[in-house]
Amino acid sequence: MDRPAAQVPSPQDGFNGNVVNARSIMKRPEEPCSFIIFGASGDLTHRKLIPALYNLACDNLLPPEFQVYGFAITPMNDESFRKDMEEAVRNSNEASPFDPRVWHGFAKRLHYITADFEAPEGYKQLQEKITAYVKEKNIPDNRLYYLATSPSFYELIVSKLGEHGLVTPDYASGTQWTRIVVEKPFGHDLHSAQALNASIHKVFKEEQVYRIDHYLGKETVQNILAFRFANSIIEPIWNRRYIDHVQITAAETLGVEHRGAYYEKAGCLRDMVQNHLFQLLSVICMEPPVRYEGTSLRDRKADVLRAVVPINPENLADIAVRGQYGPGFINGQPVVGYRQEPNVNPQSNVETYVALKLFVDNWRWADVPFYLRSGKRLAAKCTEVVIQFKRVPHLFFQLSAEDQIEPNLLIIRIAPDEGIALRFEAKVPGPDMVLRSVQMNFSYSETFKVSPATAYETLLLDAMIGDTTLFNRADQVELSWAIIEPLLEVWSATRPFQPFPNYAAGTWGPAAADALIARDGRAWHNVPVSTAPQKAPQVSVELTGEPIGVRRAQTPQKGQKEE
Repeated sequence: MDRPAAQVPSPQDGFNGNVVNARSIMKRPEEPCSFIIFGASGDLTHRKLIPALYNLACDNLLPPEFQVYGFAITPMNDESFRKDMEEAVRNSNEASPFDPRVWHGFAKRLHYITADFEAPEGYKQLQEKITAYVKEKNIPDNRLYYLATSPSFYELIVSKLGEHGLVTPDYASGTQWTRIVVEKPFGHDLHSAQALNASIHKVFKEEQVYRIDHYLGKETVQNILAFRFANSIIEPIWNRRYIDHVQITAAETLGVEHRGAYYEKAGCLRDMVQNHLFQLLSVICMEPPVRYEGTSLRDRKADVLRAVVPINPENLADIAVRGQYGPGFINGQPVVGYRQEPNVNPQSNVETYVALKLFVDNWRWADVPFYLRSGKRLAAKCTEVVIQFKRVPHLFFQLSAEDQIEPNLLIIRIAPDEGIALRFEAKVPGPDMVLRSVQMNFSYSETFKVSPATAYETLLLDAMIGDTTLFNRADQVELSWAIIEPLLEVWSATRPFQPFPNYAAGTWGPAAADALIARDGRAWHNVPVSTAPQKAPQVSVELTGEPIGVRRAQTPQKGQKEE
């Protein structure tokens, strides 16, 4: 059953010329909801969850009778939890300006339970609190659990929820529901991901499980779908006939900072490639879904992962490079190497950089190489997708030796300056036919004059509504792990071919990564460091007519069929 179409916003709703209030066109959930955060005293709750919920409260987007129940071992009561969360909101660079009036109303919704995840007392107390409230208000017992803990606690908490009857028993009736949001990393390899899926499915049905990847909540990632499938001039050339290759880059200037202990177990391949970069690969490569809703869109993304050519362990040198940063300079300031970071083994062989060359073996993408790379302490912060088109088959211009006709590039900037750029050839004014590359730039913030809602705001609202479109399905997670499983096995069993560290902080990674793509006669698209922090000039875009709203179709309830 499709969700009703979005109501087209009027100027009074926040759409006026080039100015868009991003949250003004978001939909408020209609059903009451209890939001339970396991690990409520942790970093994720402070940095992301509570600021996102506060932002939604500022715009009156929280469900009616919405309550938050924090659950963690750190000793606190309701009052101290509220004070702690107030400080988190005041210090957050993602939260809306602090409004005492809004906070006063929001804080009343916050409750806290001090308990160990293994102890039954905490779960009994949680059940009593929620049951008492829903009976008092005479509302459905809808629950959204959020696992904001270390992944080592996921299976334990899920089993305890089932053991203590905290999963609403009549979910299938449609009168009330229980859902669970699971943070990444979802497992640390294929076997552990399969085991975690099996454990969760003993208590929750697949349609109740929301595996979150905040990249899918980013406005610019969702806009890739709009760019591809809402513009008739794009989709006909989005294939092997016109595209030479694709580059997907997620570069950070930061080191591991306080995450050394986590990173020693994860590494860049698990932390970034298996989830974030594969999500971008899926969105770039997927076929058009039947409609914009969970099942159809996730089917098409899973098809992409199934079509990725398996990695051959005997051919790793030609398709994979790993690196680790050493001491260097970031923004002119000296920084230490990975092995000198806190909680890191001084002899660590954990990779902080990965470059891969993959192929998607289907009708649209056969023989088109996809180059993926991600790393820490690189020269610039940049997340982007670069589509390089094939050169023209015949160039009839008589060019001088110094003239170089560059291939057309389409650059989708996901961060930090969200937008799209197109590089093409144009004639330089003058009597002679002289060609030069020029670039048109479109910036979301400059055009729409607004910072988009944070990824967590979008994803939390979707989970409350019951929209699975932007969340991972069990098969997608396992397919992602299956792709890199051969690489994990070889890298964990062998030392790097080049001794670590093999690139200096503040550079674009190891020389072997440049050689990987150079062997194919290509080069990485590196953001110029001097211009990386600057915003690209905007295209003059005039917004005419009414905005067109596209709503994702609601996930069918049990017993209903998709239309």
